[in-house]
Amino acid sequence: MEKLSPVEPIEVKKLHFDYNNPRLAEYGIDEETGDSEILKVLWETMDVRELVQSIHVSGFFPHEPLYVVKEGGKNIVIEGNRRLAAVKILLDPELAKKNGWDVPDLSESARADLQSLPVVMSKSREALWRFLGFRHVNGPAKWSSYAKATYIAEVHHKWGIPLAQIAEQIGDYHNTVQRLYRGLMVLEQAEKKGVYNRADSFRTKLAFSHLYTGLDYEEISRFLELADKSKETKNPVPTKKIKALGELLTWLYGSKKEKVAPVVQSQNPHLRQLSAVIGKRESLAALRAGEDLSRAFELSRPSSTILEESLLTGKRSLTTAQSHITTGYDKSEALLRIAGSVADIADDVYEQMRQKREGKGKKIAPRLS
Repeated sequence: MEKLSPVEPIEVKKLHFDYNNPRLAEYGIDEETGDSEILKVLWETMDVRELVQSIHVSGFFPHEPLYVVKEGGKNIVIEGNRRLAAVKILLDPELAKKNGWDVPDLSESARADLQSLPVVMSKSREALWRFLGFRHVNGPAKWSSYAKATYIAEVHHKWGIPLAQIAEQIGDYHNTVQRLYRGLMVLEQAEKKGVYNRADSFRTKLAFSHLYTGLDYEEISRFLELADKSKETKNPVPTKKIKALGELLTWLYGSKKEKVAPVVQSQNPHLRQLSAVIGKRESLAALRAGEDLSRAFELSRPSSTILEESLLTGKRSLTTAQSHITTGYDKSEALLRIAGSVADIADDVYEQMRQKREGKGKKIAPRLS
């Protein structure tokens, strides 16, 4: 690893946010995004409020410098964007007031102390990759899974570092690094082919773990004819399955433009249910036709499983009803009729099952109550 330069003070106004920062990229930040929008994202999503309070009370710790590279004639903060944001907000009370942020006033001496911040200059991003990887991918200041994947892909593509070496340097399992990398490559492949745009995600933050976890499900992998993660390819999905990839990402993340909510609200149980639905022709057709996930999931399940679960659920419900008859039944005729209907259905289910077990196979018509 390159020997870094000594800590030096640099004026805050000469320090710039890194729009390529993996955590910022997760929120759609790019080179067209202005500082005010970056500050808003950092404030609302990354606990900058707490840093503002801490710096206001204790000042900026000199032993925690920002790490900076010179790019395009600008000092780009590679490590420390949240702290830079906190200081910029403290120094600009009008900005805080405009956004309705509760920011304490600085004393004149505190304001003077924050005009410059401690900085370590580096010759390049590459020189910092090991440090940032250990700190954020598997260290004390962990990034989200999407930010980790972005970092891994950048190191792998820009500097040709093998994924196995990245895993070793950041103290993570090779399998985990491969999974994160493949997930990002699938997402980027969809965007390159024009079948999905992460900026169109129904929710502000992309639940990236839904994707890289889902790709490990056998049914989803088969649906996409997905390359194994050990291939470490930039194009894990074959061309003939690109349309299917667009469908999968819409089910996972929805579409803001089309006002379509994702069918997967949480990994458990929805991701597992989606995988089961995709694995069966009838349930997949139902999902494509607009059925909700729970209904499509029922179509994917074996009849024997549904029968057993329904009988057990019915038994539990009837046991509960039985325990409340003494104190809960008010002699209502309507409730008595409902109980009679339940009894008739139960008798019919039992008779049909008995006859099938004995090989008679005659279907008994339900009795009317």
